[in-house]
Order: sequence, then C-alpha cells, then structure tokens
Amino acid sequence: RGTMGDFQKGGPDRRAEIYTYEADDIIYGMAWSSRRDKRFRLAVGSFNEDYNNYVQIVRLDDERRRFVSDPKLRFKHKFPTTKVMFIPDRDCTSEDLLATSADCLRLWKVGDEGVQLQCALSNNRNSEYCAPLTSFDWNESDHRRIGTSSIDTTCTIWDVEKQVVDTQLIAHDKEVYDIAWGGVGVFASVSADGSVRVFDLRDKEHSTIIYEAPQPDTPLVRLGGNKQDPRDMA
Repeated sequence: RGTMGDFQKGGPDRRAEIYTYEADDIIYGMAWSSRRDKRFRLAVGSFNEDYNNYVQIVRLDDERRRFVSDPKLRFKHKFPTTKVMFIPDRDCTSEDLLATSADCLRLWKVGDEGVQLQCALSNNRNSEYCAPLTSFDWNESDHRRIGTSSIDTTCTIWDVEKQVVDTQLIAHDKEVYDIAWGGVGVFASVSADGSVRVFDLRDKEHSTIIYEAPQPDTPLVRLGGNKQDPRDMA
C-alpha cells in the first residue's frame, strides 16, 4: 500500500504533524497542486502491472486532520503514470488542468463533479502505438508549453492550446529519462547516455552538454531546476 504525507502545519504552537493517505495500490506518480484556491491537494497515480490503473485526487481535510479522497475525482489510466503534474498556475488564471504521461501525453480537466479527458497527444499519428514517455515538464512562464521526454531519444515541445507539436529534437544518443524547463524557451534533459544537455529553442540545431557522469555509460534518471536561480540544477 502506498503512503504519503509529512509536512509542517503552522499554528500558535508550531506543532509538526504527519498527515497520511493510504492508497489501495502502490503509488508511482504524485504531484501537488499549486492553485491558491485548492490548497493541500495531491494527485496520485497507481502502479499495477495490468491495465487497471488510475489517478486519484485527494485533499487535506483540516477538521478531520487527514487526506480524504472523492470517488468523483478518480479516473482510469490504462498504464501507470510516469509523471503527474497540475498546471503551474498559482493565481488561478487558467482552467484547472492536470497532465499525465505514459504511452502518450494526456490533459485532463478537473471539476467538482469529476475529471474529464481534454486531449491525448501523441507525435506518432501513423500508428496506434508510440514510444513510451518517461517524463514531462510544464512551463511555468508559458502554460501553453509542455516538454516531454521519451525512450526514442527525443524531446518534444507541445503547444497544448493548439494541441500540436511545436518542436521535436533528437536530444541524446540513448533514452531520455527526464526534462525540466529553465525559462520560457530553455530546457534541460538527462539520459541513459549519462549526460545533462541544455537546449535553447532559439537555436534548435545545437545543445550544450553541461555535465557528464564520471563513470561512462552511467544513466542519469532525474533532474530538477532551482526555481529561484535557473543556474542551479540537481
């Protein structure tokens, strides 16, 4: 069973409390909502080896002091989600959207009465199948842009408003495992080839290798940018 929680709750006594949500299955993908009107809300994805997976949105109930789930905010997701992410819209200027990645990129519209699929985006229009997506990142400065990474060595930048590919790049020599925005038109990626590469969409023909694993052929699986200083990356 999956569990999650553990954050500080302020108050006169400044007590540290642990809030726990116990899922029915193993939890794989998870994301906080950043909207000011939906505080302490999480989306969690299941991990089942069959095709019976789902995403559940849960919220913190202050009175009951625990996370609670609403059956109306649970929806089917054939494959386990490699990543889940709410639209990074703190000021609530856009629709309440959630994105998931697996066999393709999907956008979901979240409402009080349920979650509806808005679109499924695949860059392989000629086949029922496409290379699995390992991760994605939603651009905080331009909500139209989502970048995805794939085992087919590419990174794809989507215009999710128009539901079209903006740019697709062969990013690495091997599978690309993660992608992270560093600004409106700059992103970085990591790969099984052991490198971190930075791309600027103003010059799509070139990339900069800013780090390589000390041991050859050591895969790099995840990366994250510092939101306060884009020069820092983990």
